[in-house]
Amino acid sequence: LQFTEEKLGQAEKTELDAHFENLMARADCTKNWTEKILRQTEVLLQPNPSARVEEFLYEKLDRKVPSRVTNGELLAQYMTEAANDFGPGTPYGKTLIKVGETQRRLGAAERDFIHCASLNFLTPLRNFLEGDWRTISKERRILQNRRLDLDACKARLKKAKAAEAKAAVIS
Repeated sequence: LQFTEEKLGQAEKTELDAHFENLMARADCTKNWTEKILRQTEVLLQPNPSARVEEFLYEKLDRKVPSRVTNGELLAQYMTEAANDFGPGTPYGKTLIKVGETQRRLGAAERDFIHCASLNFLTPLRNFLEGDWRTISKERRILQNRRLDLDACKARLKKAKAAEAKAAVIS
């Protein structure tokens, strides 16, 4: 009732400390930017949306995400197979073997980068959103409810004093 009356402009609202309001605004800003950075980093690390959904489901089911072959590793595999078909002694075969080996190393480096970025960058962001932010939201709701209770009590006290003053005037 207090919340509704405040929104309709019929009840007084206790204002919170300006410094605290600033902290809440900064917390909201931090949460919003953290979500955006997290989502965009996930897109950068795994551009395929269906693969991201699959990884998300594995995480929620507490299962290990199956290892995927990177595009560089797949290209390296194709080049190596082609080199074997052409013959490793031919100039084209030798070149494919060298380039294939380089692609394999690049693919492995990409896999390591994705793993390290996920572990060292995305995990702390998720921990903030799933841990600290939930705590902040819970405490904010509790504070809001307590403030509403305080304002409702103030309104009842004001009405009681007004009724008492009216009764004193009548008697």
